Amino acid sequence: MLIDMQHAVGAYLVDVFFTRLDWWVVLGLVAQALFTMRFLVQWIASERAGHSVIPTAFWFLSIGGGLLLLVYALYRKDAVFIAGQAFGVFVYLRNLYFVLRDHRATTVV
Repeated sequence: MLIDMQHAVGAYLVDVFFTRLDWWVVLGLVAQALFTMRFLVQWIASERAGHSVIPTAFWFLSIGGGLLLLVYALYRKDAVFIAGQAFGVFVYLRNLYFVLRDHRATTVV
């Protein structure tokens, strides 16, 4: 029974990660990697500062990963994924606007 389950899990993983691998999946994986990198950037910045920090790169990675994931979701025709990514990209763009606006205001003075 355990060997059958292990075989089924192995066959599933081979199907998902190799048999179904195409350029759209590669795009989705690259997008997810970009999206995940934002947390690594935020974590490193916070560790260095000794408190929670959200660097500007976090928002750029959020926008890049979010847009690519939105393209992937549109291709996959997943309404839940599309709605989530579209809203997220709007929030990331708005936050980047605030960061850049505030940065310009402090450098002009």
